[in-house]
Amino acid sequence: MQLVLVARHAESECSAQGIVNGKPNDRCPLTKRGQEEAHALGRSLVGRQLDLYVTSAFRRARRTAEVALAGRELPWLELAELNDIRVGAFEGGALDLYTAWAHTHEPEERPPGGGESRVEAAARFARGLRIVLARAEPAILVVTHGLVVSFLREAAAGQAFRARHAPVPYARPFEFSAEELSQALDRLETWLKDPHWSE
Repeated sequence: MQLVLVARHAESECSAQGIVNGKPNDRCPLTKRGQEEAHALGRSLVGRQLDLYVTSAFRRARRTAEVALAGRELPWLELAELNDIRVGAFEGGALDLYTAWAHTHEPEERPPGGGESRVEAAARFARGLRIVLARAEPAILVVTHGLVVSFLREAAAGQAFRARHAPVPYARPFEFSAEELSQALDRLETWLKDPHWSE
């Protein structure tokens, strides 16, 4: 890999309704607005070389990529490592309730009901992005989830990791060279050895 574009999926029905969904399924298709966002992503990629597209196992991520890349014949790789965080008992409930919990708990704490801590999720994201980094294809599009993009952007910028992440826009690609991605993953993996939130 020489260059990667990493984007959050377009708006889904769950996103629009403020419902949290951390399990891959078909219950959160793209909204009409999401379809338009995916088309806009495609327009932003016109004329750019792409050799592979990668998505999480969530249908909303794959559908975003399919709409954006309509007309291109590209190989596809699904990486469950890039799935959204598992939220346990918060699954299917109000997103605000989960984020209120997440913003007041330490990174190694798991939500009730068999959820995943943000340390566990971030370690999984790093494994998935290492797989992308090791690919032979020169230019890769990754469509994944907001938390993946948040951790990657913060790590690439050398920022401190905080319990409350900055919002990530839908279907907007963020570009990283192989060196930038490698350095970001080094920073993230260093944090994972001694995880704590900055004030």
